[in-house]
Amino acid sequence: MKIGLYFGSFNPIHIGHLIIANHIAEHSDLDQIWFVVTPHNPFKKKNTLLDNHQRLEMVYLATKDYDKLKDSDIEFKLPQPNYTVNTLAYLQEKHPKHEFALIMGEDNLKSFHKWKNYQIILENHHIYTYPRISEGKTDTQFNAHKNIHHVNAPIMQLSSTFIREAIKTGKNIKPMLPKNVWEYLDTMGFYR
Repeated sequence: MKIGLYFGSFNPIHIGHLIIANHIAEHSDLDQIWFVVTPHNPFKKKNTLLDNHQRLEMVYLATKDYDKLKDSDIEFKLPQPNYTVNTLAYLQEKHPKHEFALIMGEDNLKSFHKWKNYQIILENHHIYTYPRISEGKTDTQFNAHKNIHHVNAPIMQLSSTFIREAIKTGKNIKPMLPKNVWEYLDTMGFYR
């Protein structure tokens, strides 16, 4: 089985995440997309994150009605901070019959050369990128690499940061979240 790993803090997961993941699941050779909830991204301040299990619950609620989309807490079990190369090695060892690929926005591809052991990732795994509006250029080594696949997914200009700020200022962001995620988030009083 070919599994695309969609890493993120999902703080919170929103319809943009689902649209991109579902599009890639339906328009690529991947069999499933796993939303890997990241406990601590080395590039983000940890104090802005909700509890790991609360974010995982929101991802579960958002994906439970989609056959090809799954929640994953795999990084909760690994040493912090998490590095993608370590997570991939762990998953490959745990699930030797699966093939794991990465899903990332084109904006992340621009900084991919800064990732820990990025050459090992690129050598051993496929990367599926989706369009993002961002500044800067992609390193030329990634432009026509055999393991990098560009998926023409819709461009989503929606961010979890925007949603958190909007909630904090009392805006109605209900249409931006899956219904059951909104209900959970609202009941718990998150981001207020």
